[in-house]
Amino acid sequence: MPVAASAIYFLNLRGDVLINRTYRDDVGGNMVDAFRTHIMQTKELGNCPVRQIGGCSFVYMRISNVYIVIVVSSNANVACGFKFVVEAVALFKSYFGGAFDEDAIRNNFVLIYELLDEIMDFGYPQNLSPEILKLYITQEGVRSPFSSKPKDKPVPNATLQVTGAVGWRREGLSYKKNEVFLDIVESVNLLMSSKGNVLRCDVTGKVLMKCFLSGMPDLKLGLNDKLGLEKESEMKSRPAKSGKTIELDDVTFHQCVNLTRFNSEKTVSFVPPDGEFELMKYRITEGVNLPFRVLPTIKELGRTRMEVNVKVKSVFGAKMFALGVVVKIPVPKQTAKTNFQVTSGRAKYNPSIDCLVWKIRKFPGQTESTLSAEIELISTMGEKKSWTRPPIQMEFQVPMFTASGLRVRFLKVRL
Repeated sequence: MPVAASAIYFLNLRGDVLINRTYRDDVGGNMVDAFRTHIMQTKELGNCPVRQIGGCSFVYMRISNVYIVIVVSSNANVACGFKFVVEAVALFKSYFGGAFDEDAIRNNFVLIYELLDEIMDFGYPQNLSPEILKLYITQEGVRSPFSSKPKDKPVPNATLQVTGAVGWRREGLSYKKNEVFLDIVESVNLLMSSKGNVLRCDVTGKVLMKCFLSGMPDLKLGLNDKLGLEKESEMKSRPAKSGKTIELDDVTFHQCVNLTRFNSEKTVSFVPPDGEFELMKYRITEGVNLPFRVLPTIKELGRTRMEVNVKVKSVFGAKMFALGVVVKIPVPKQTAKTNFQVTSGRAKYNPSIDCLVWKIRKFPGQTESTLSAEIELISTMGEKKSWTRPPIQMEFQVPMFTASGLRVRFLKVRL
């Protein structure tokens, strides 16, 4: 069941209504007062983003210094409601030059009312694509002074664009130079024991594309996923090629992907939107190649001293390198003084997050770096509580490396 929203409110942090739009008459106009009294004034905003008061449900999300609240009187799809809020904010940012806050709403309330009438009809979400809405809502918002000036684009037939089979792409696009850029971005979620054993590991990734192609191109993407390779070899009546294959556990596609063809042939074929977009998301839990190994040694020397030694080894190829490596090593809250020695990069103590922050700008493959620190603690008179030793966190980028092993085998473009 879709959202079926009765009303939507935009509130500032004080609870003042900036803009509201009522889509149904099954809720009263004082519903926002109930939200202020039972949720905002009790300071329970961070506990749960969905609350029920009386016979209504409140689905809310904070973006910058603005709360967006959807009031629902029926049993609606909450995930669809949050998806609507996220895409609506992206739409407003495209009109306002990338900014969405209280000032942007006050400066563009007329445009927002016009957009709210288009993106939701009787409480049901409609088309939220900025490319489509800008074809017939041509009013420009008050843009941030730091945003870039929008490019002038020809306005094609708006009716055909909204009702056509390819609603995410304008017709009549023409480029002197046709270009396609593709990138795979992954995040590794790892939990490791104090002895170096991997307890839990999974990878979440996304395939990002940027297309500048003329006309209505048809693209076909081939990955080294197990199901796709098996289906391809079955259709061609020949054995599958040897090599590493991966199993995608969860996959989410952009609306441009032909799902019927993917279900039958296991191939990702699509007519891409113009510009930058996210083609797919995925998650992998088996066969993860960790780019780093972290070996920590922490010794508590009495109540006032600690020794921390952390060794980081890069296990990817020697010709590759990691950029922007940041290692966050938790320390007790009563830390008073620290003394560092690092073999590469720089380290400092950040008391706001109770961590030693070790930064390495460039980390070559098949190498290792070490941090040694002596920590002095403040002695407390009260009963000593055992330190829980939170996990070490790492942030990094490794170009041309995927922890999941996902590879792009081919990208065919038919103009």
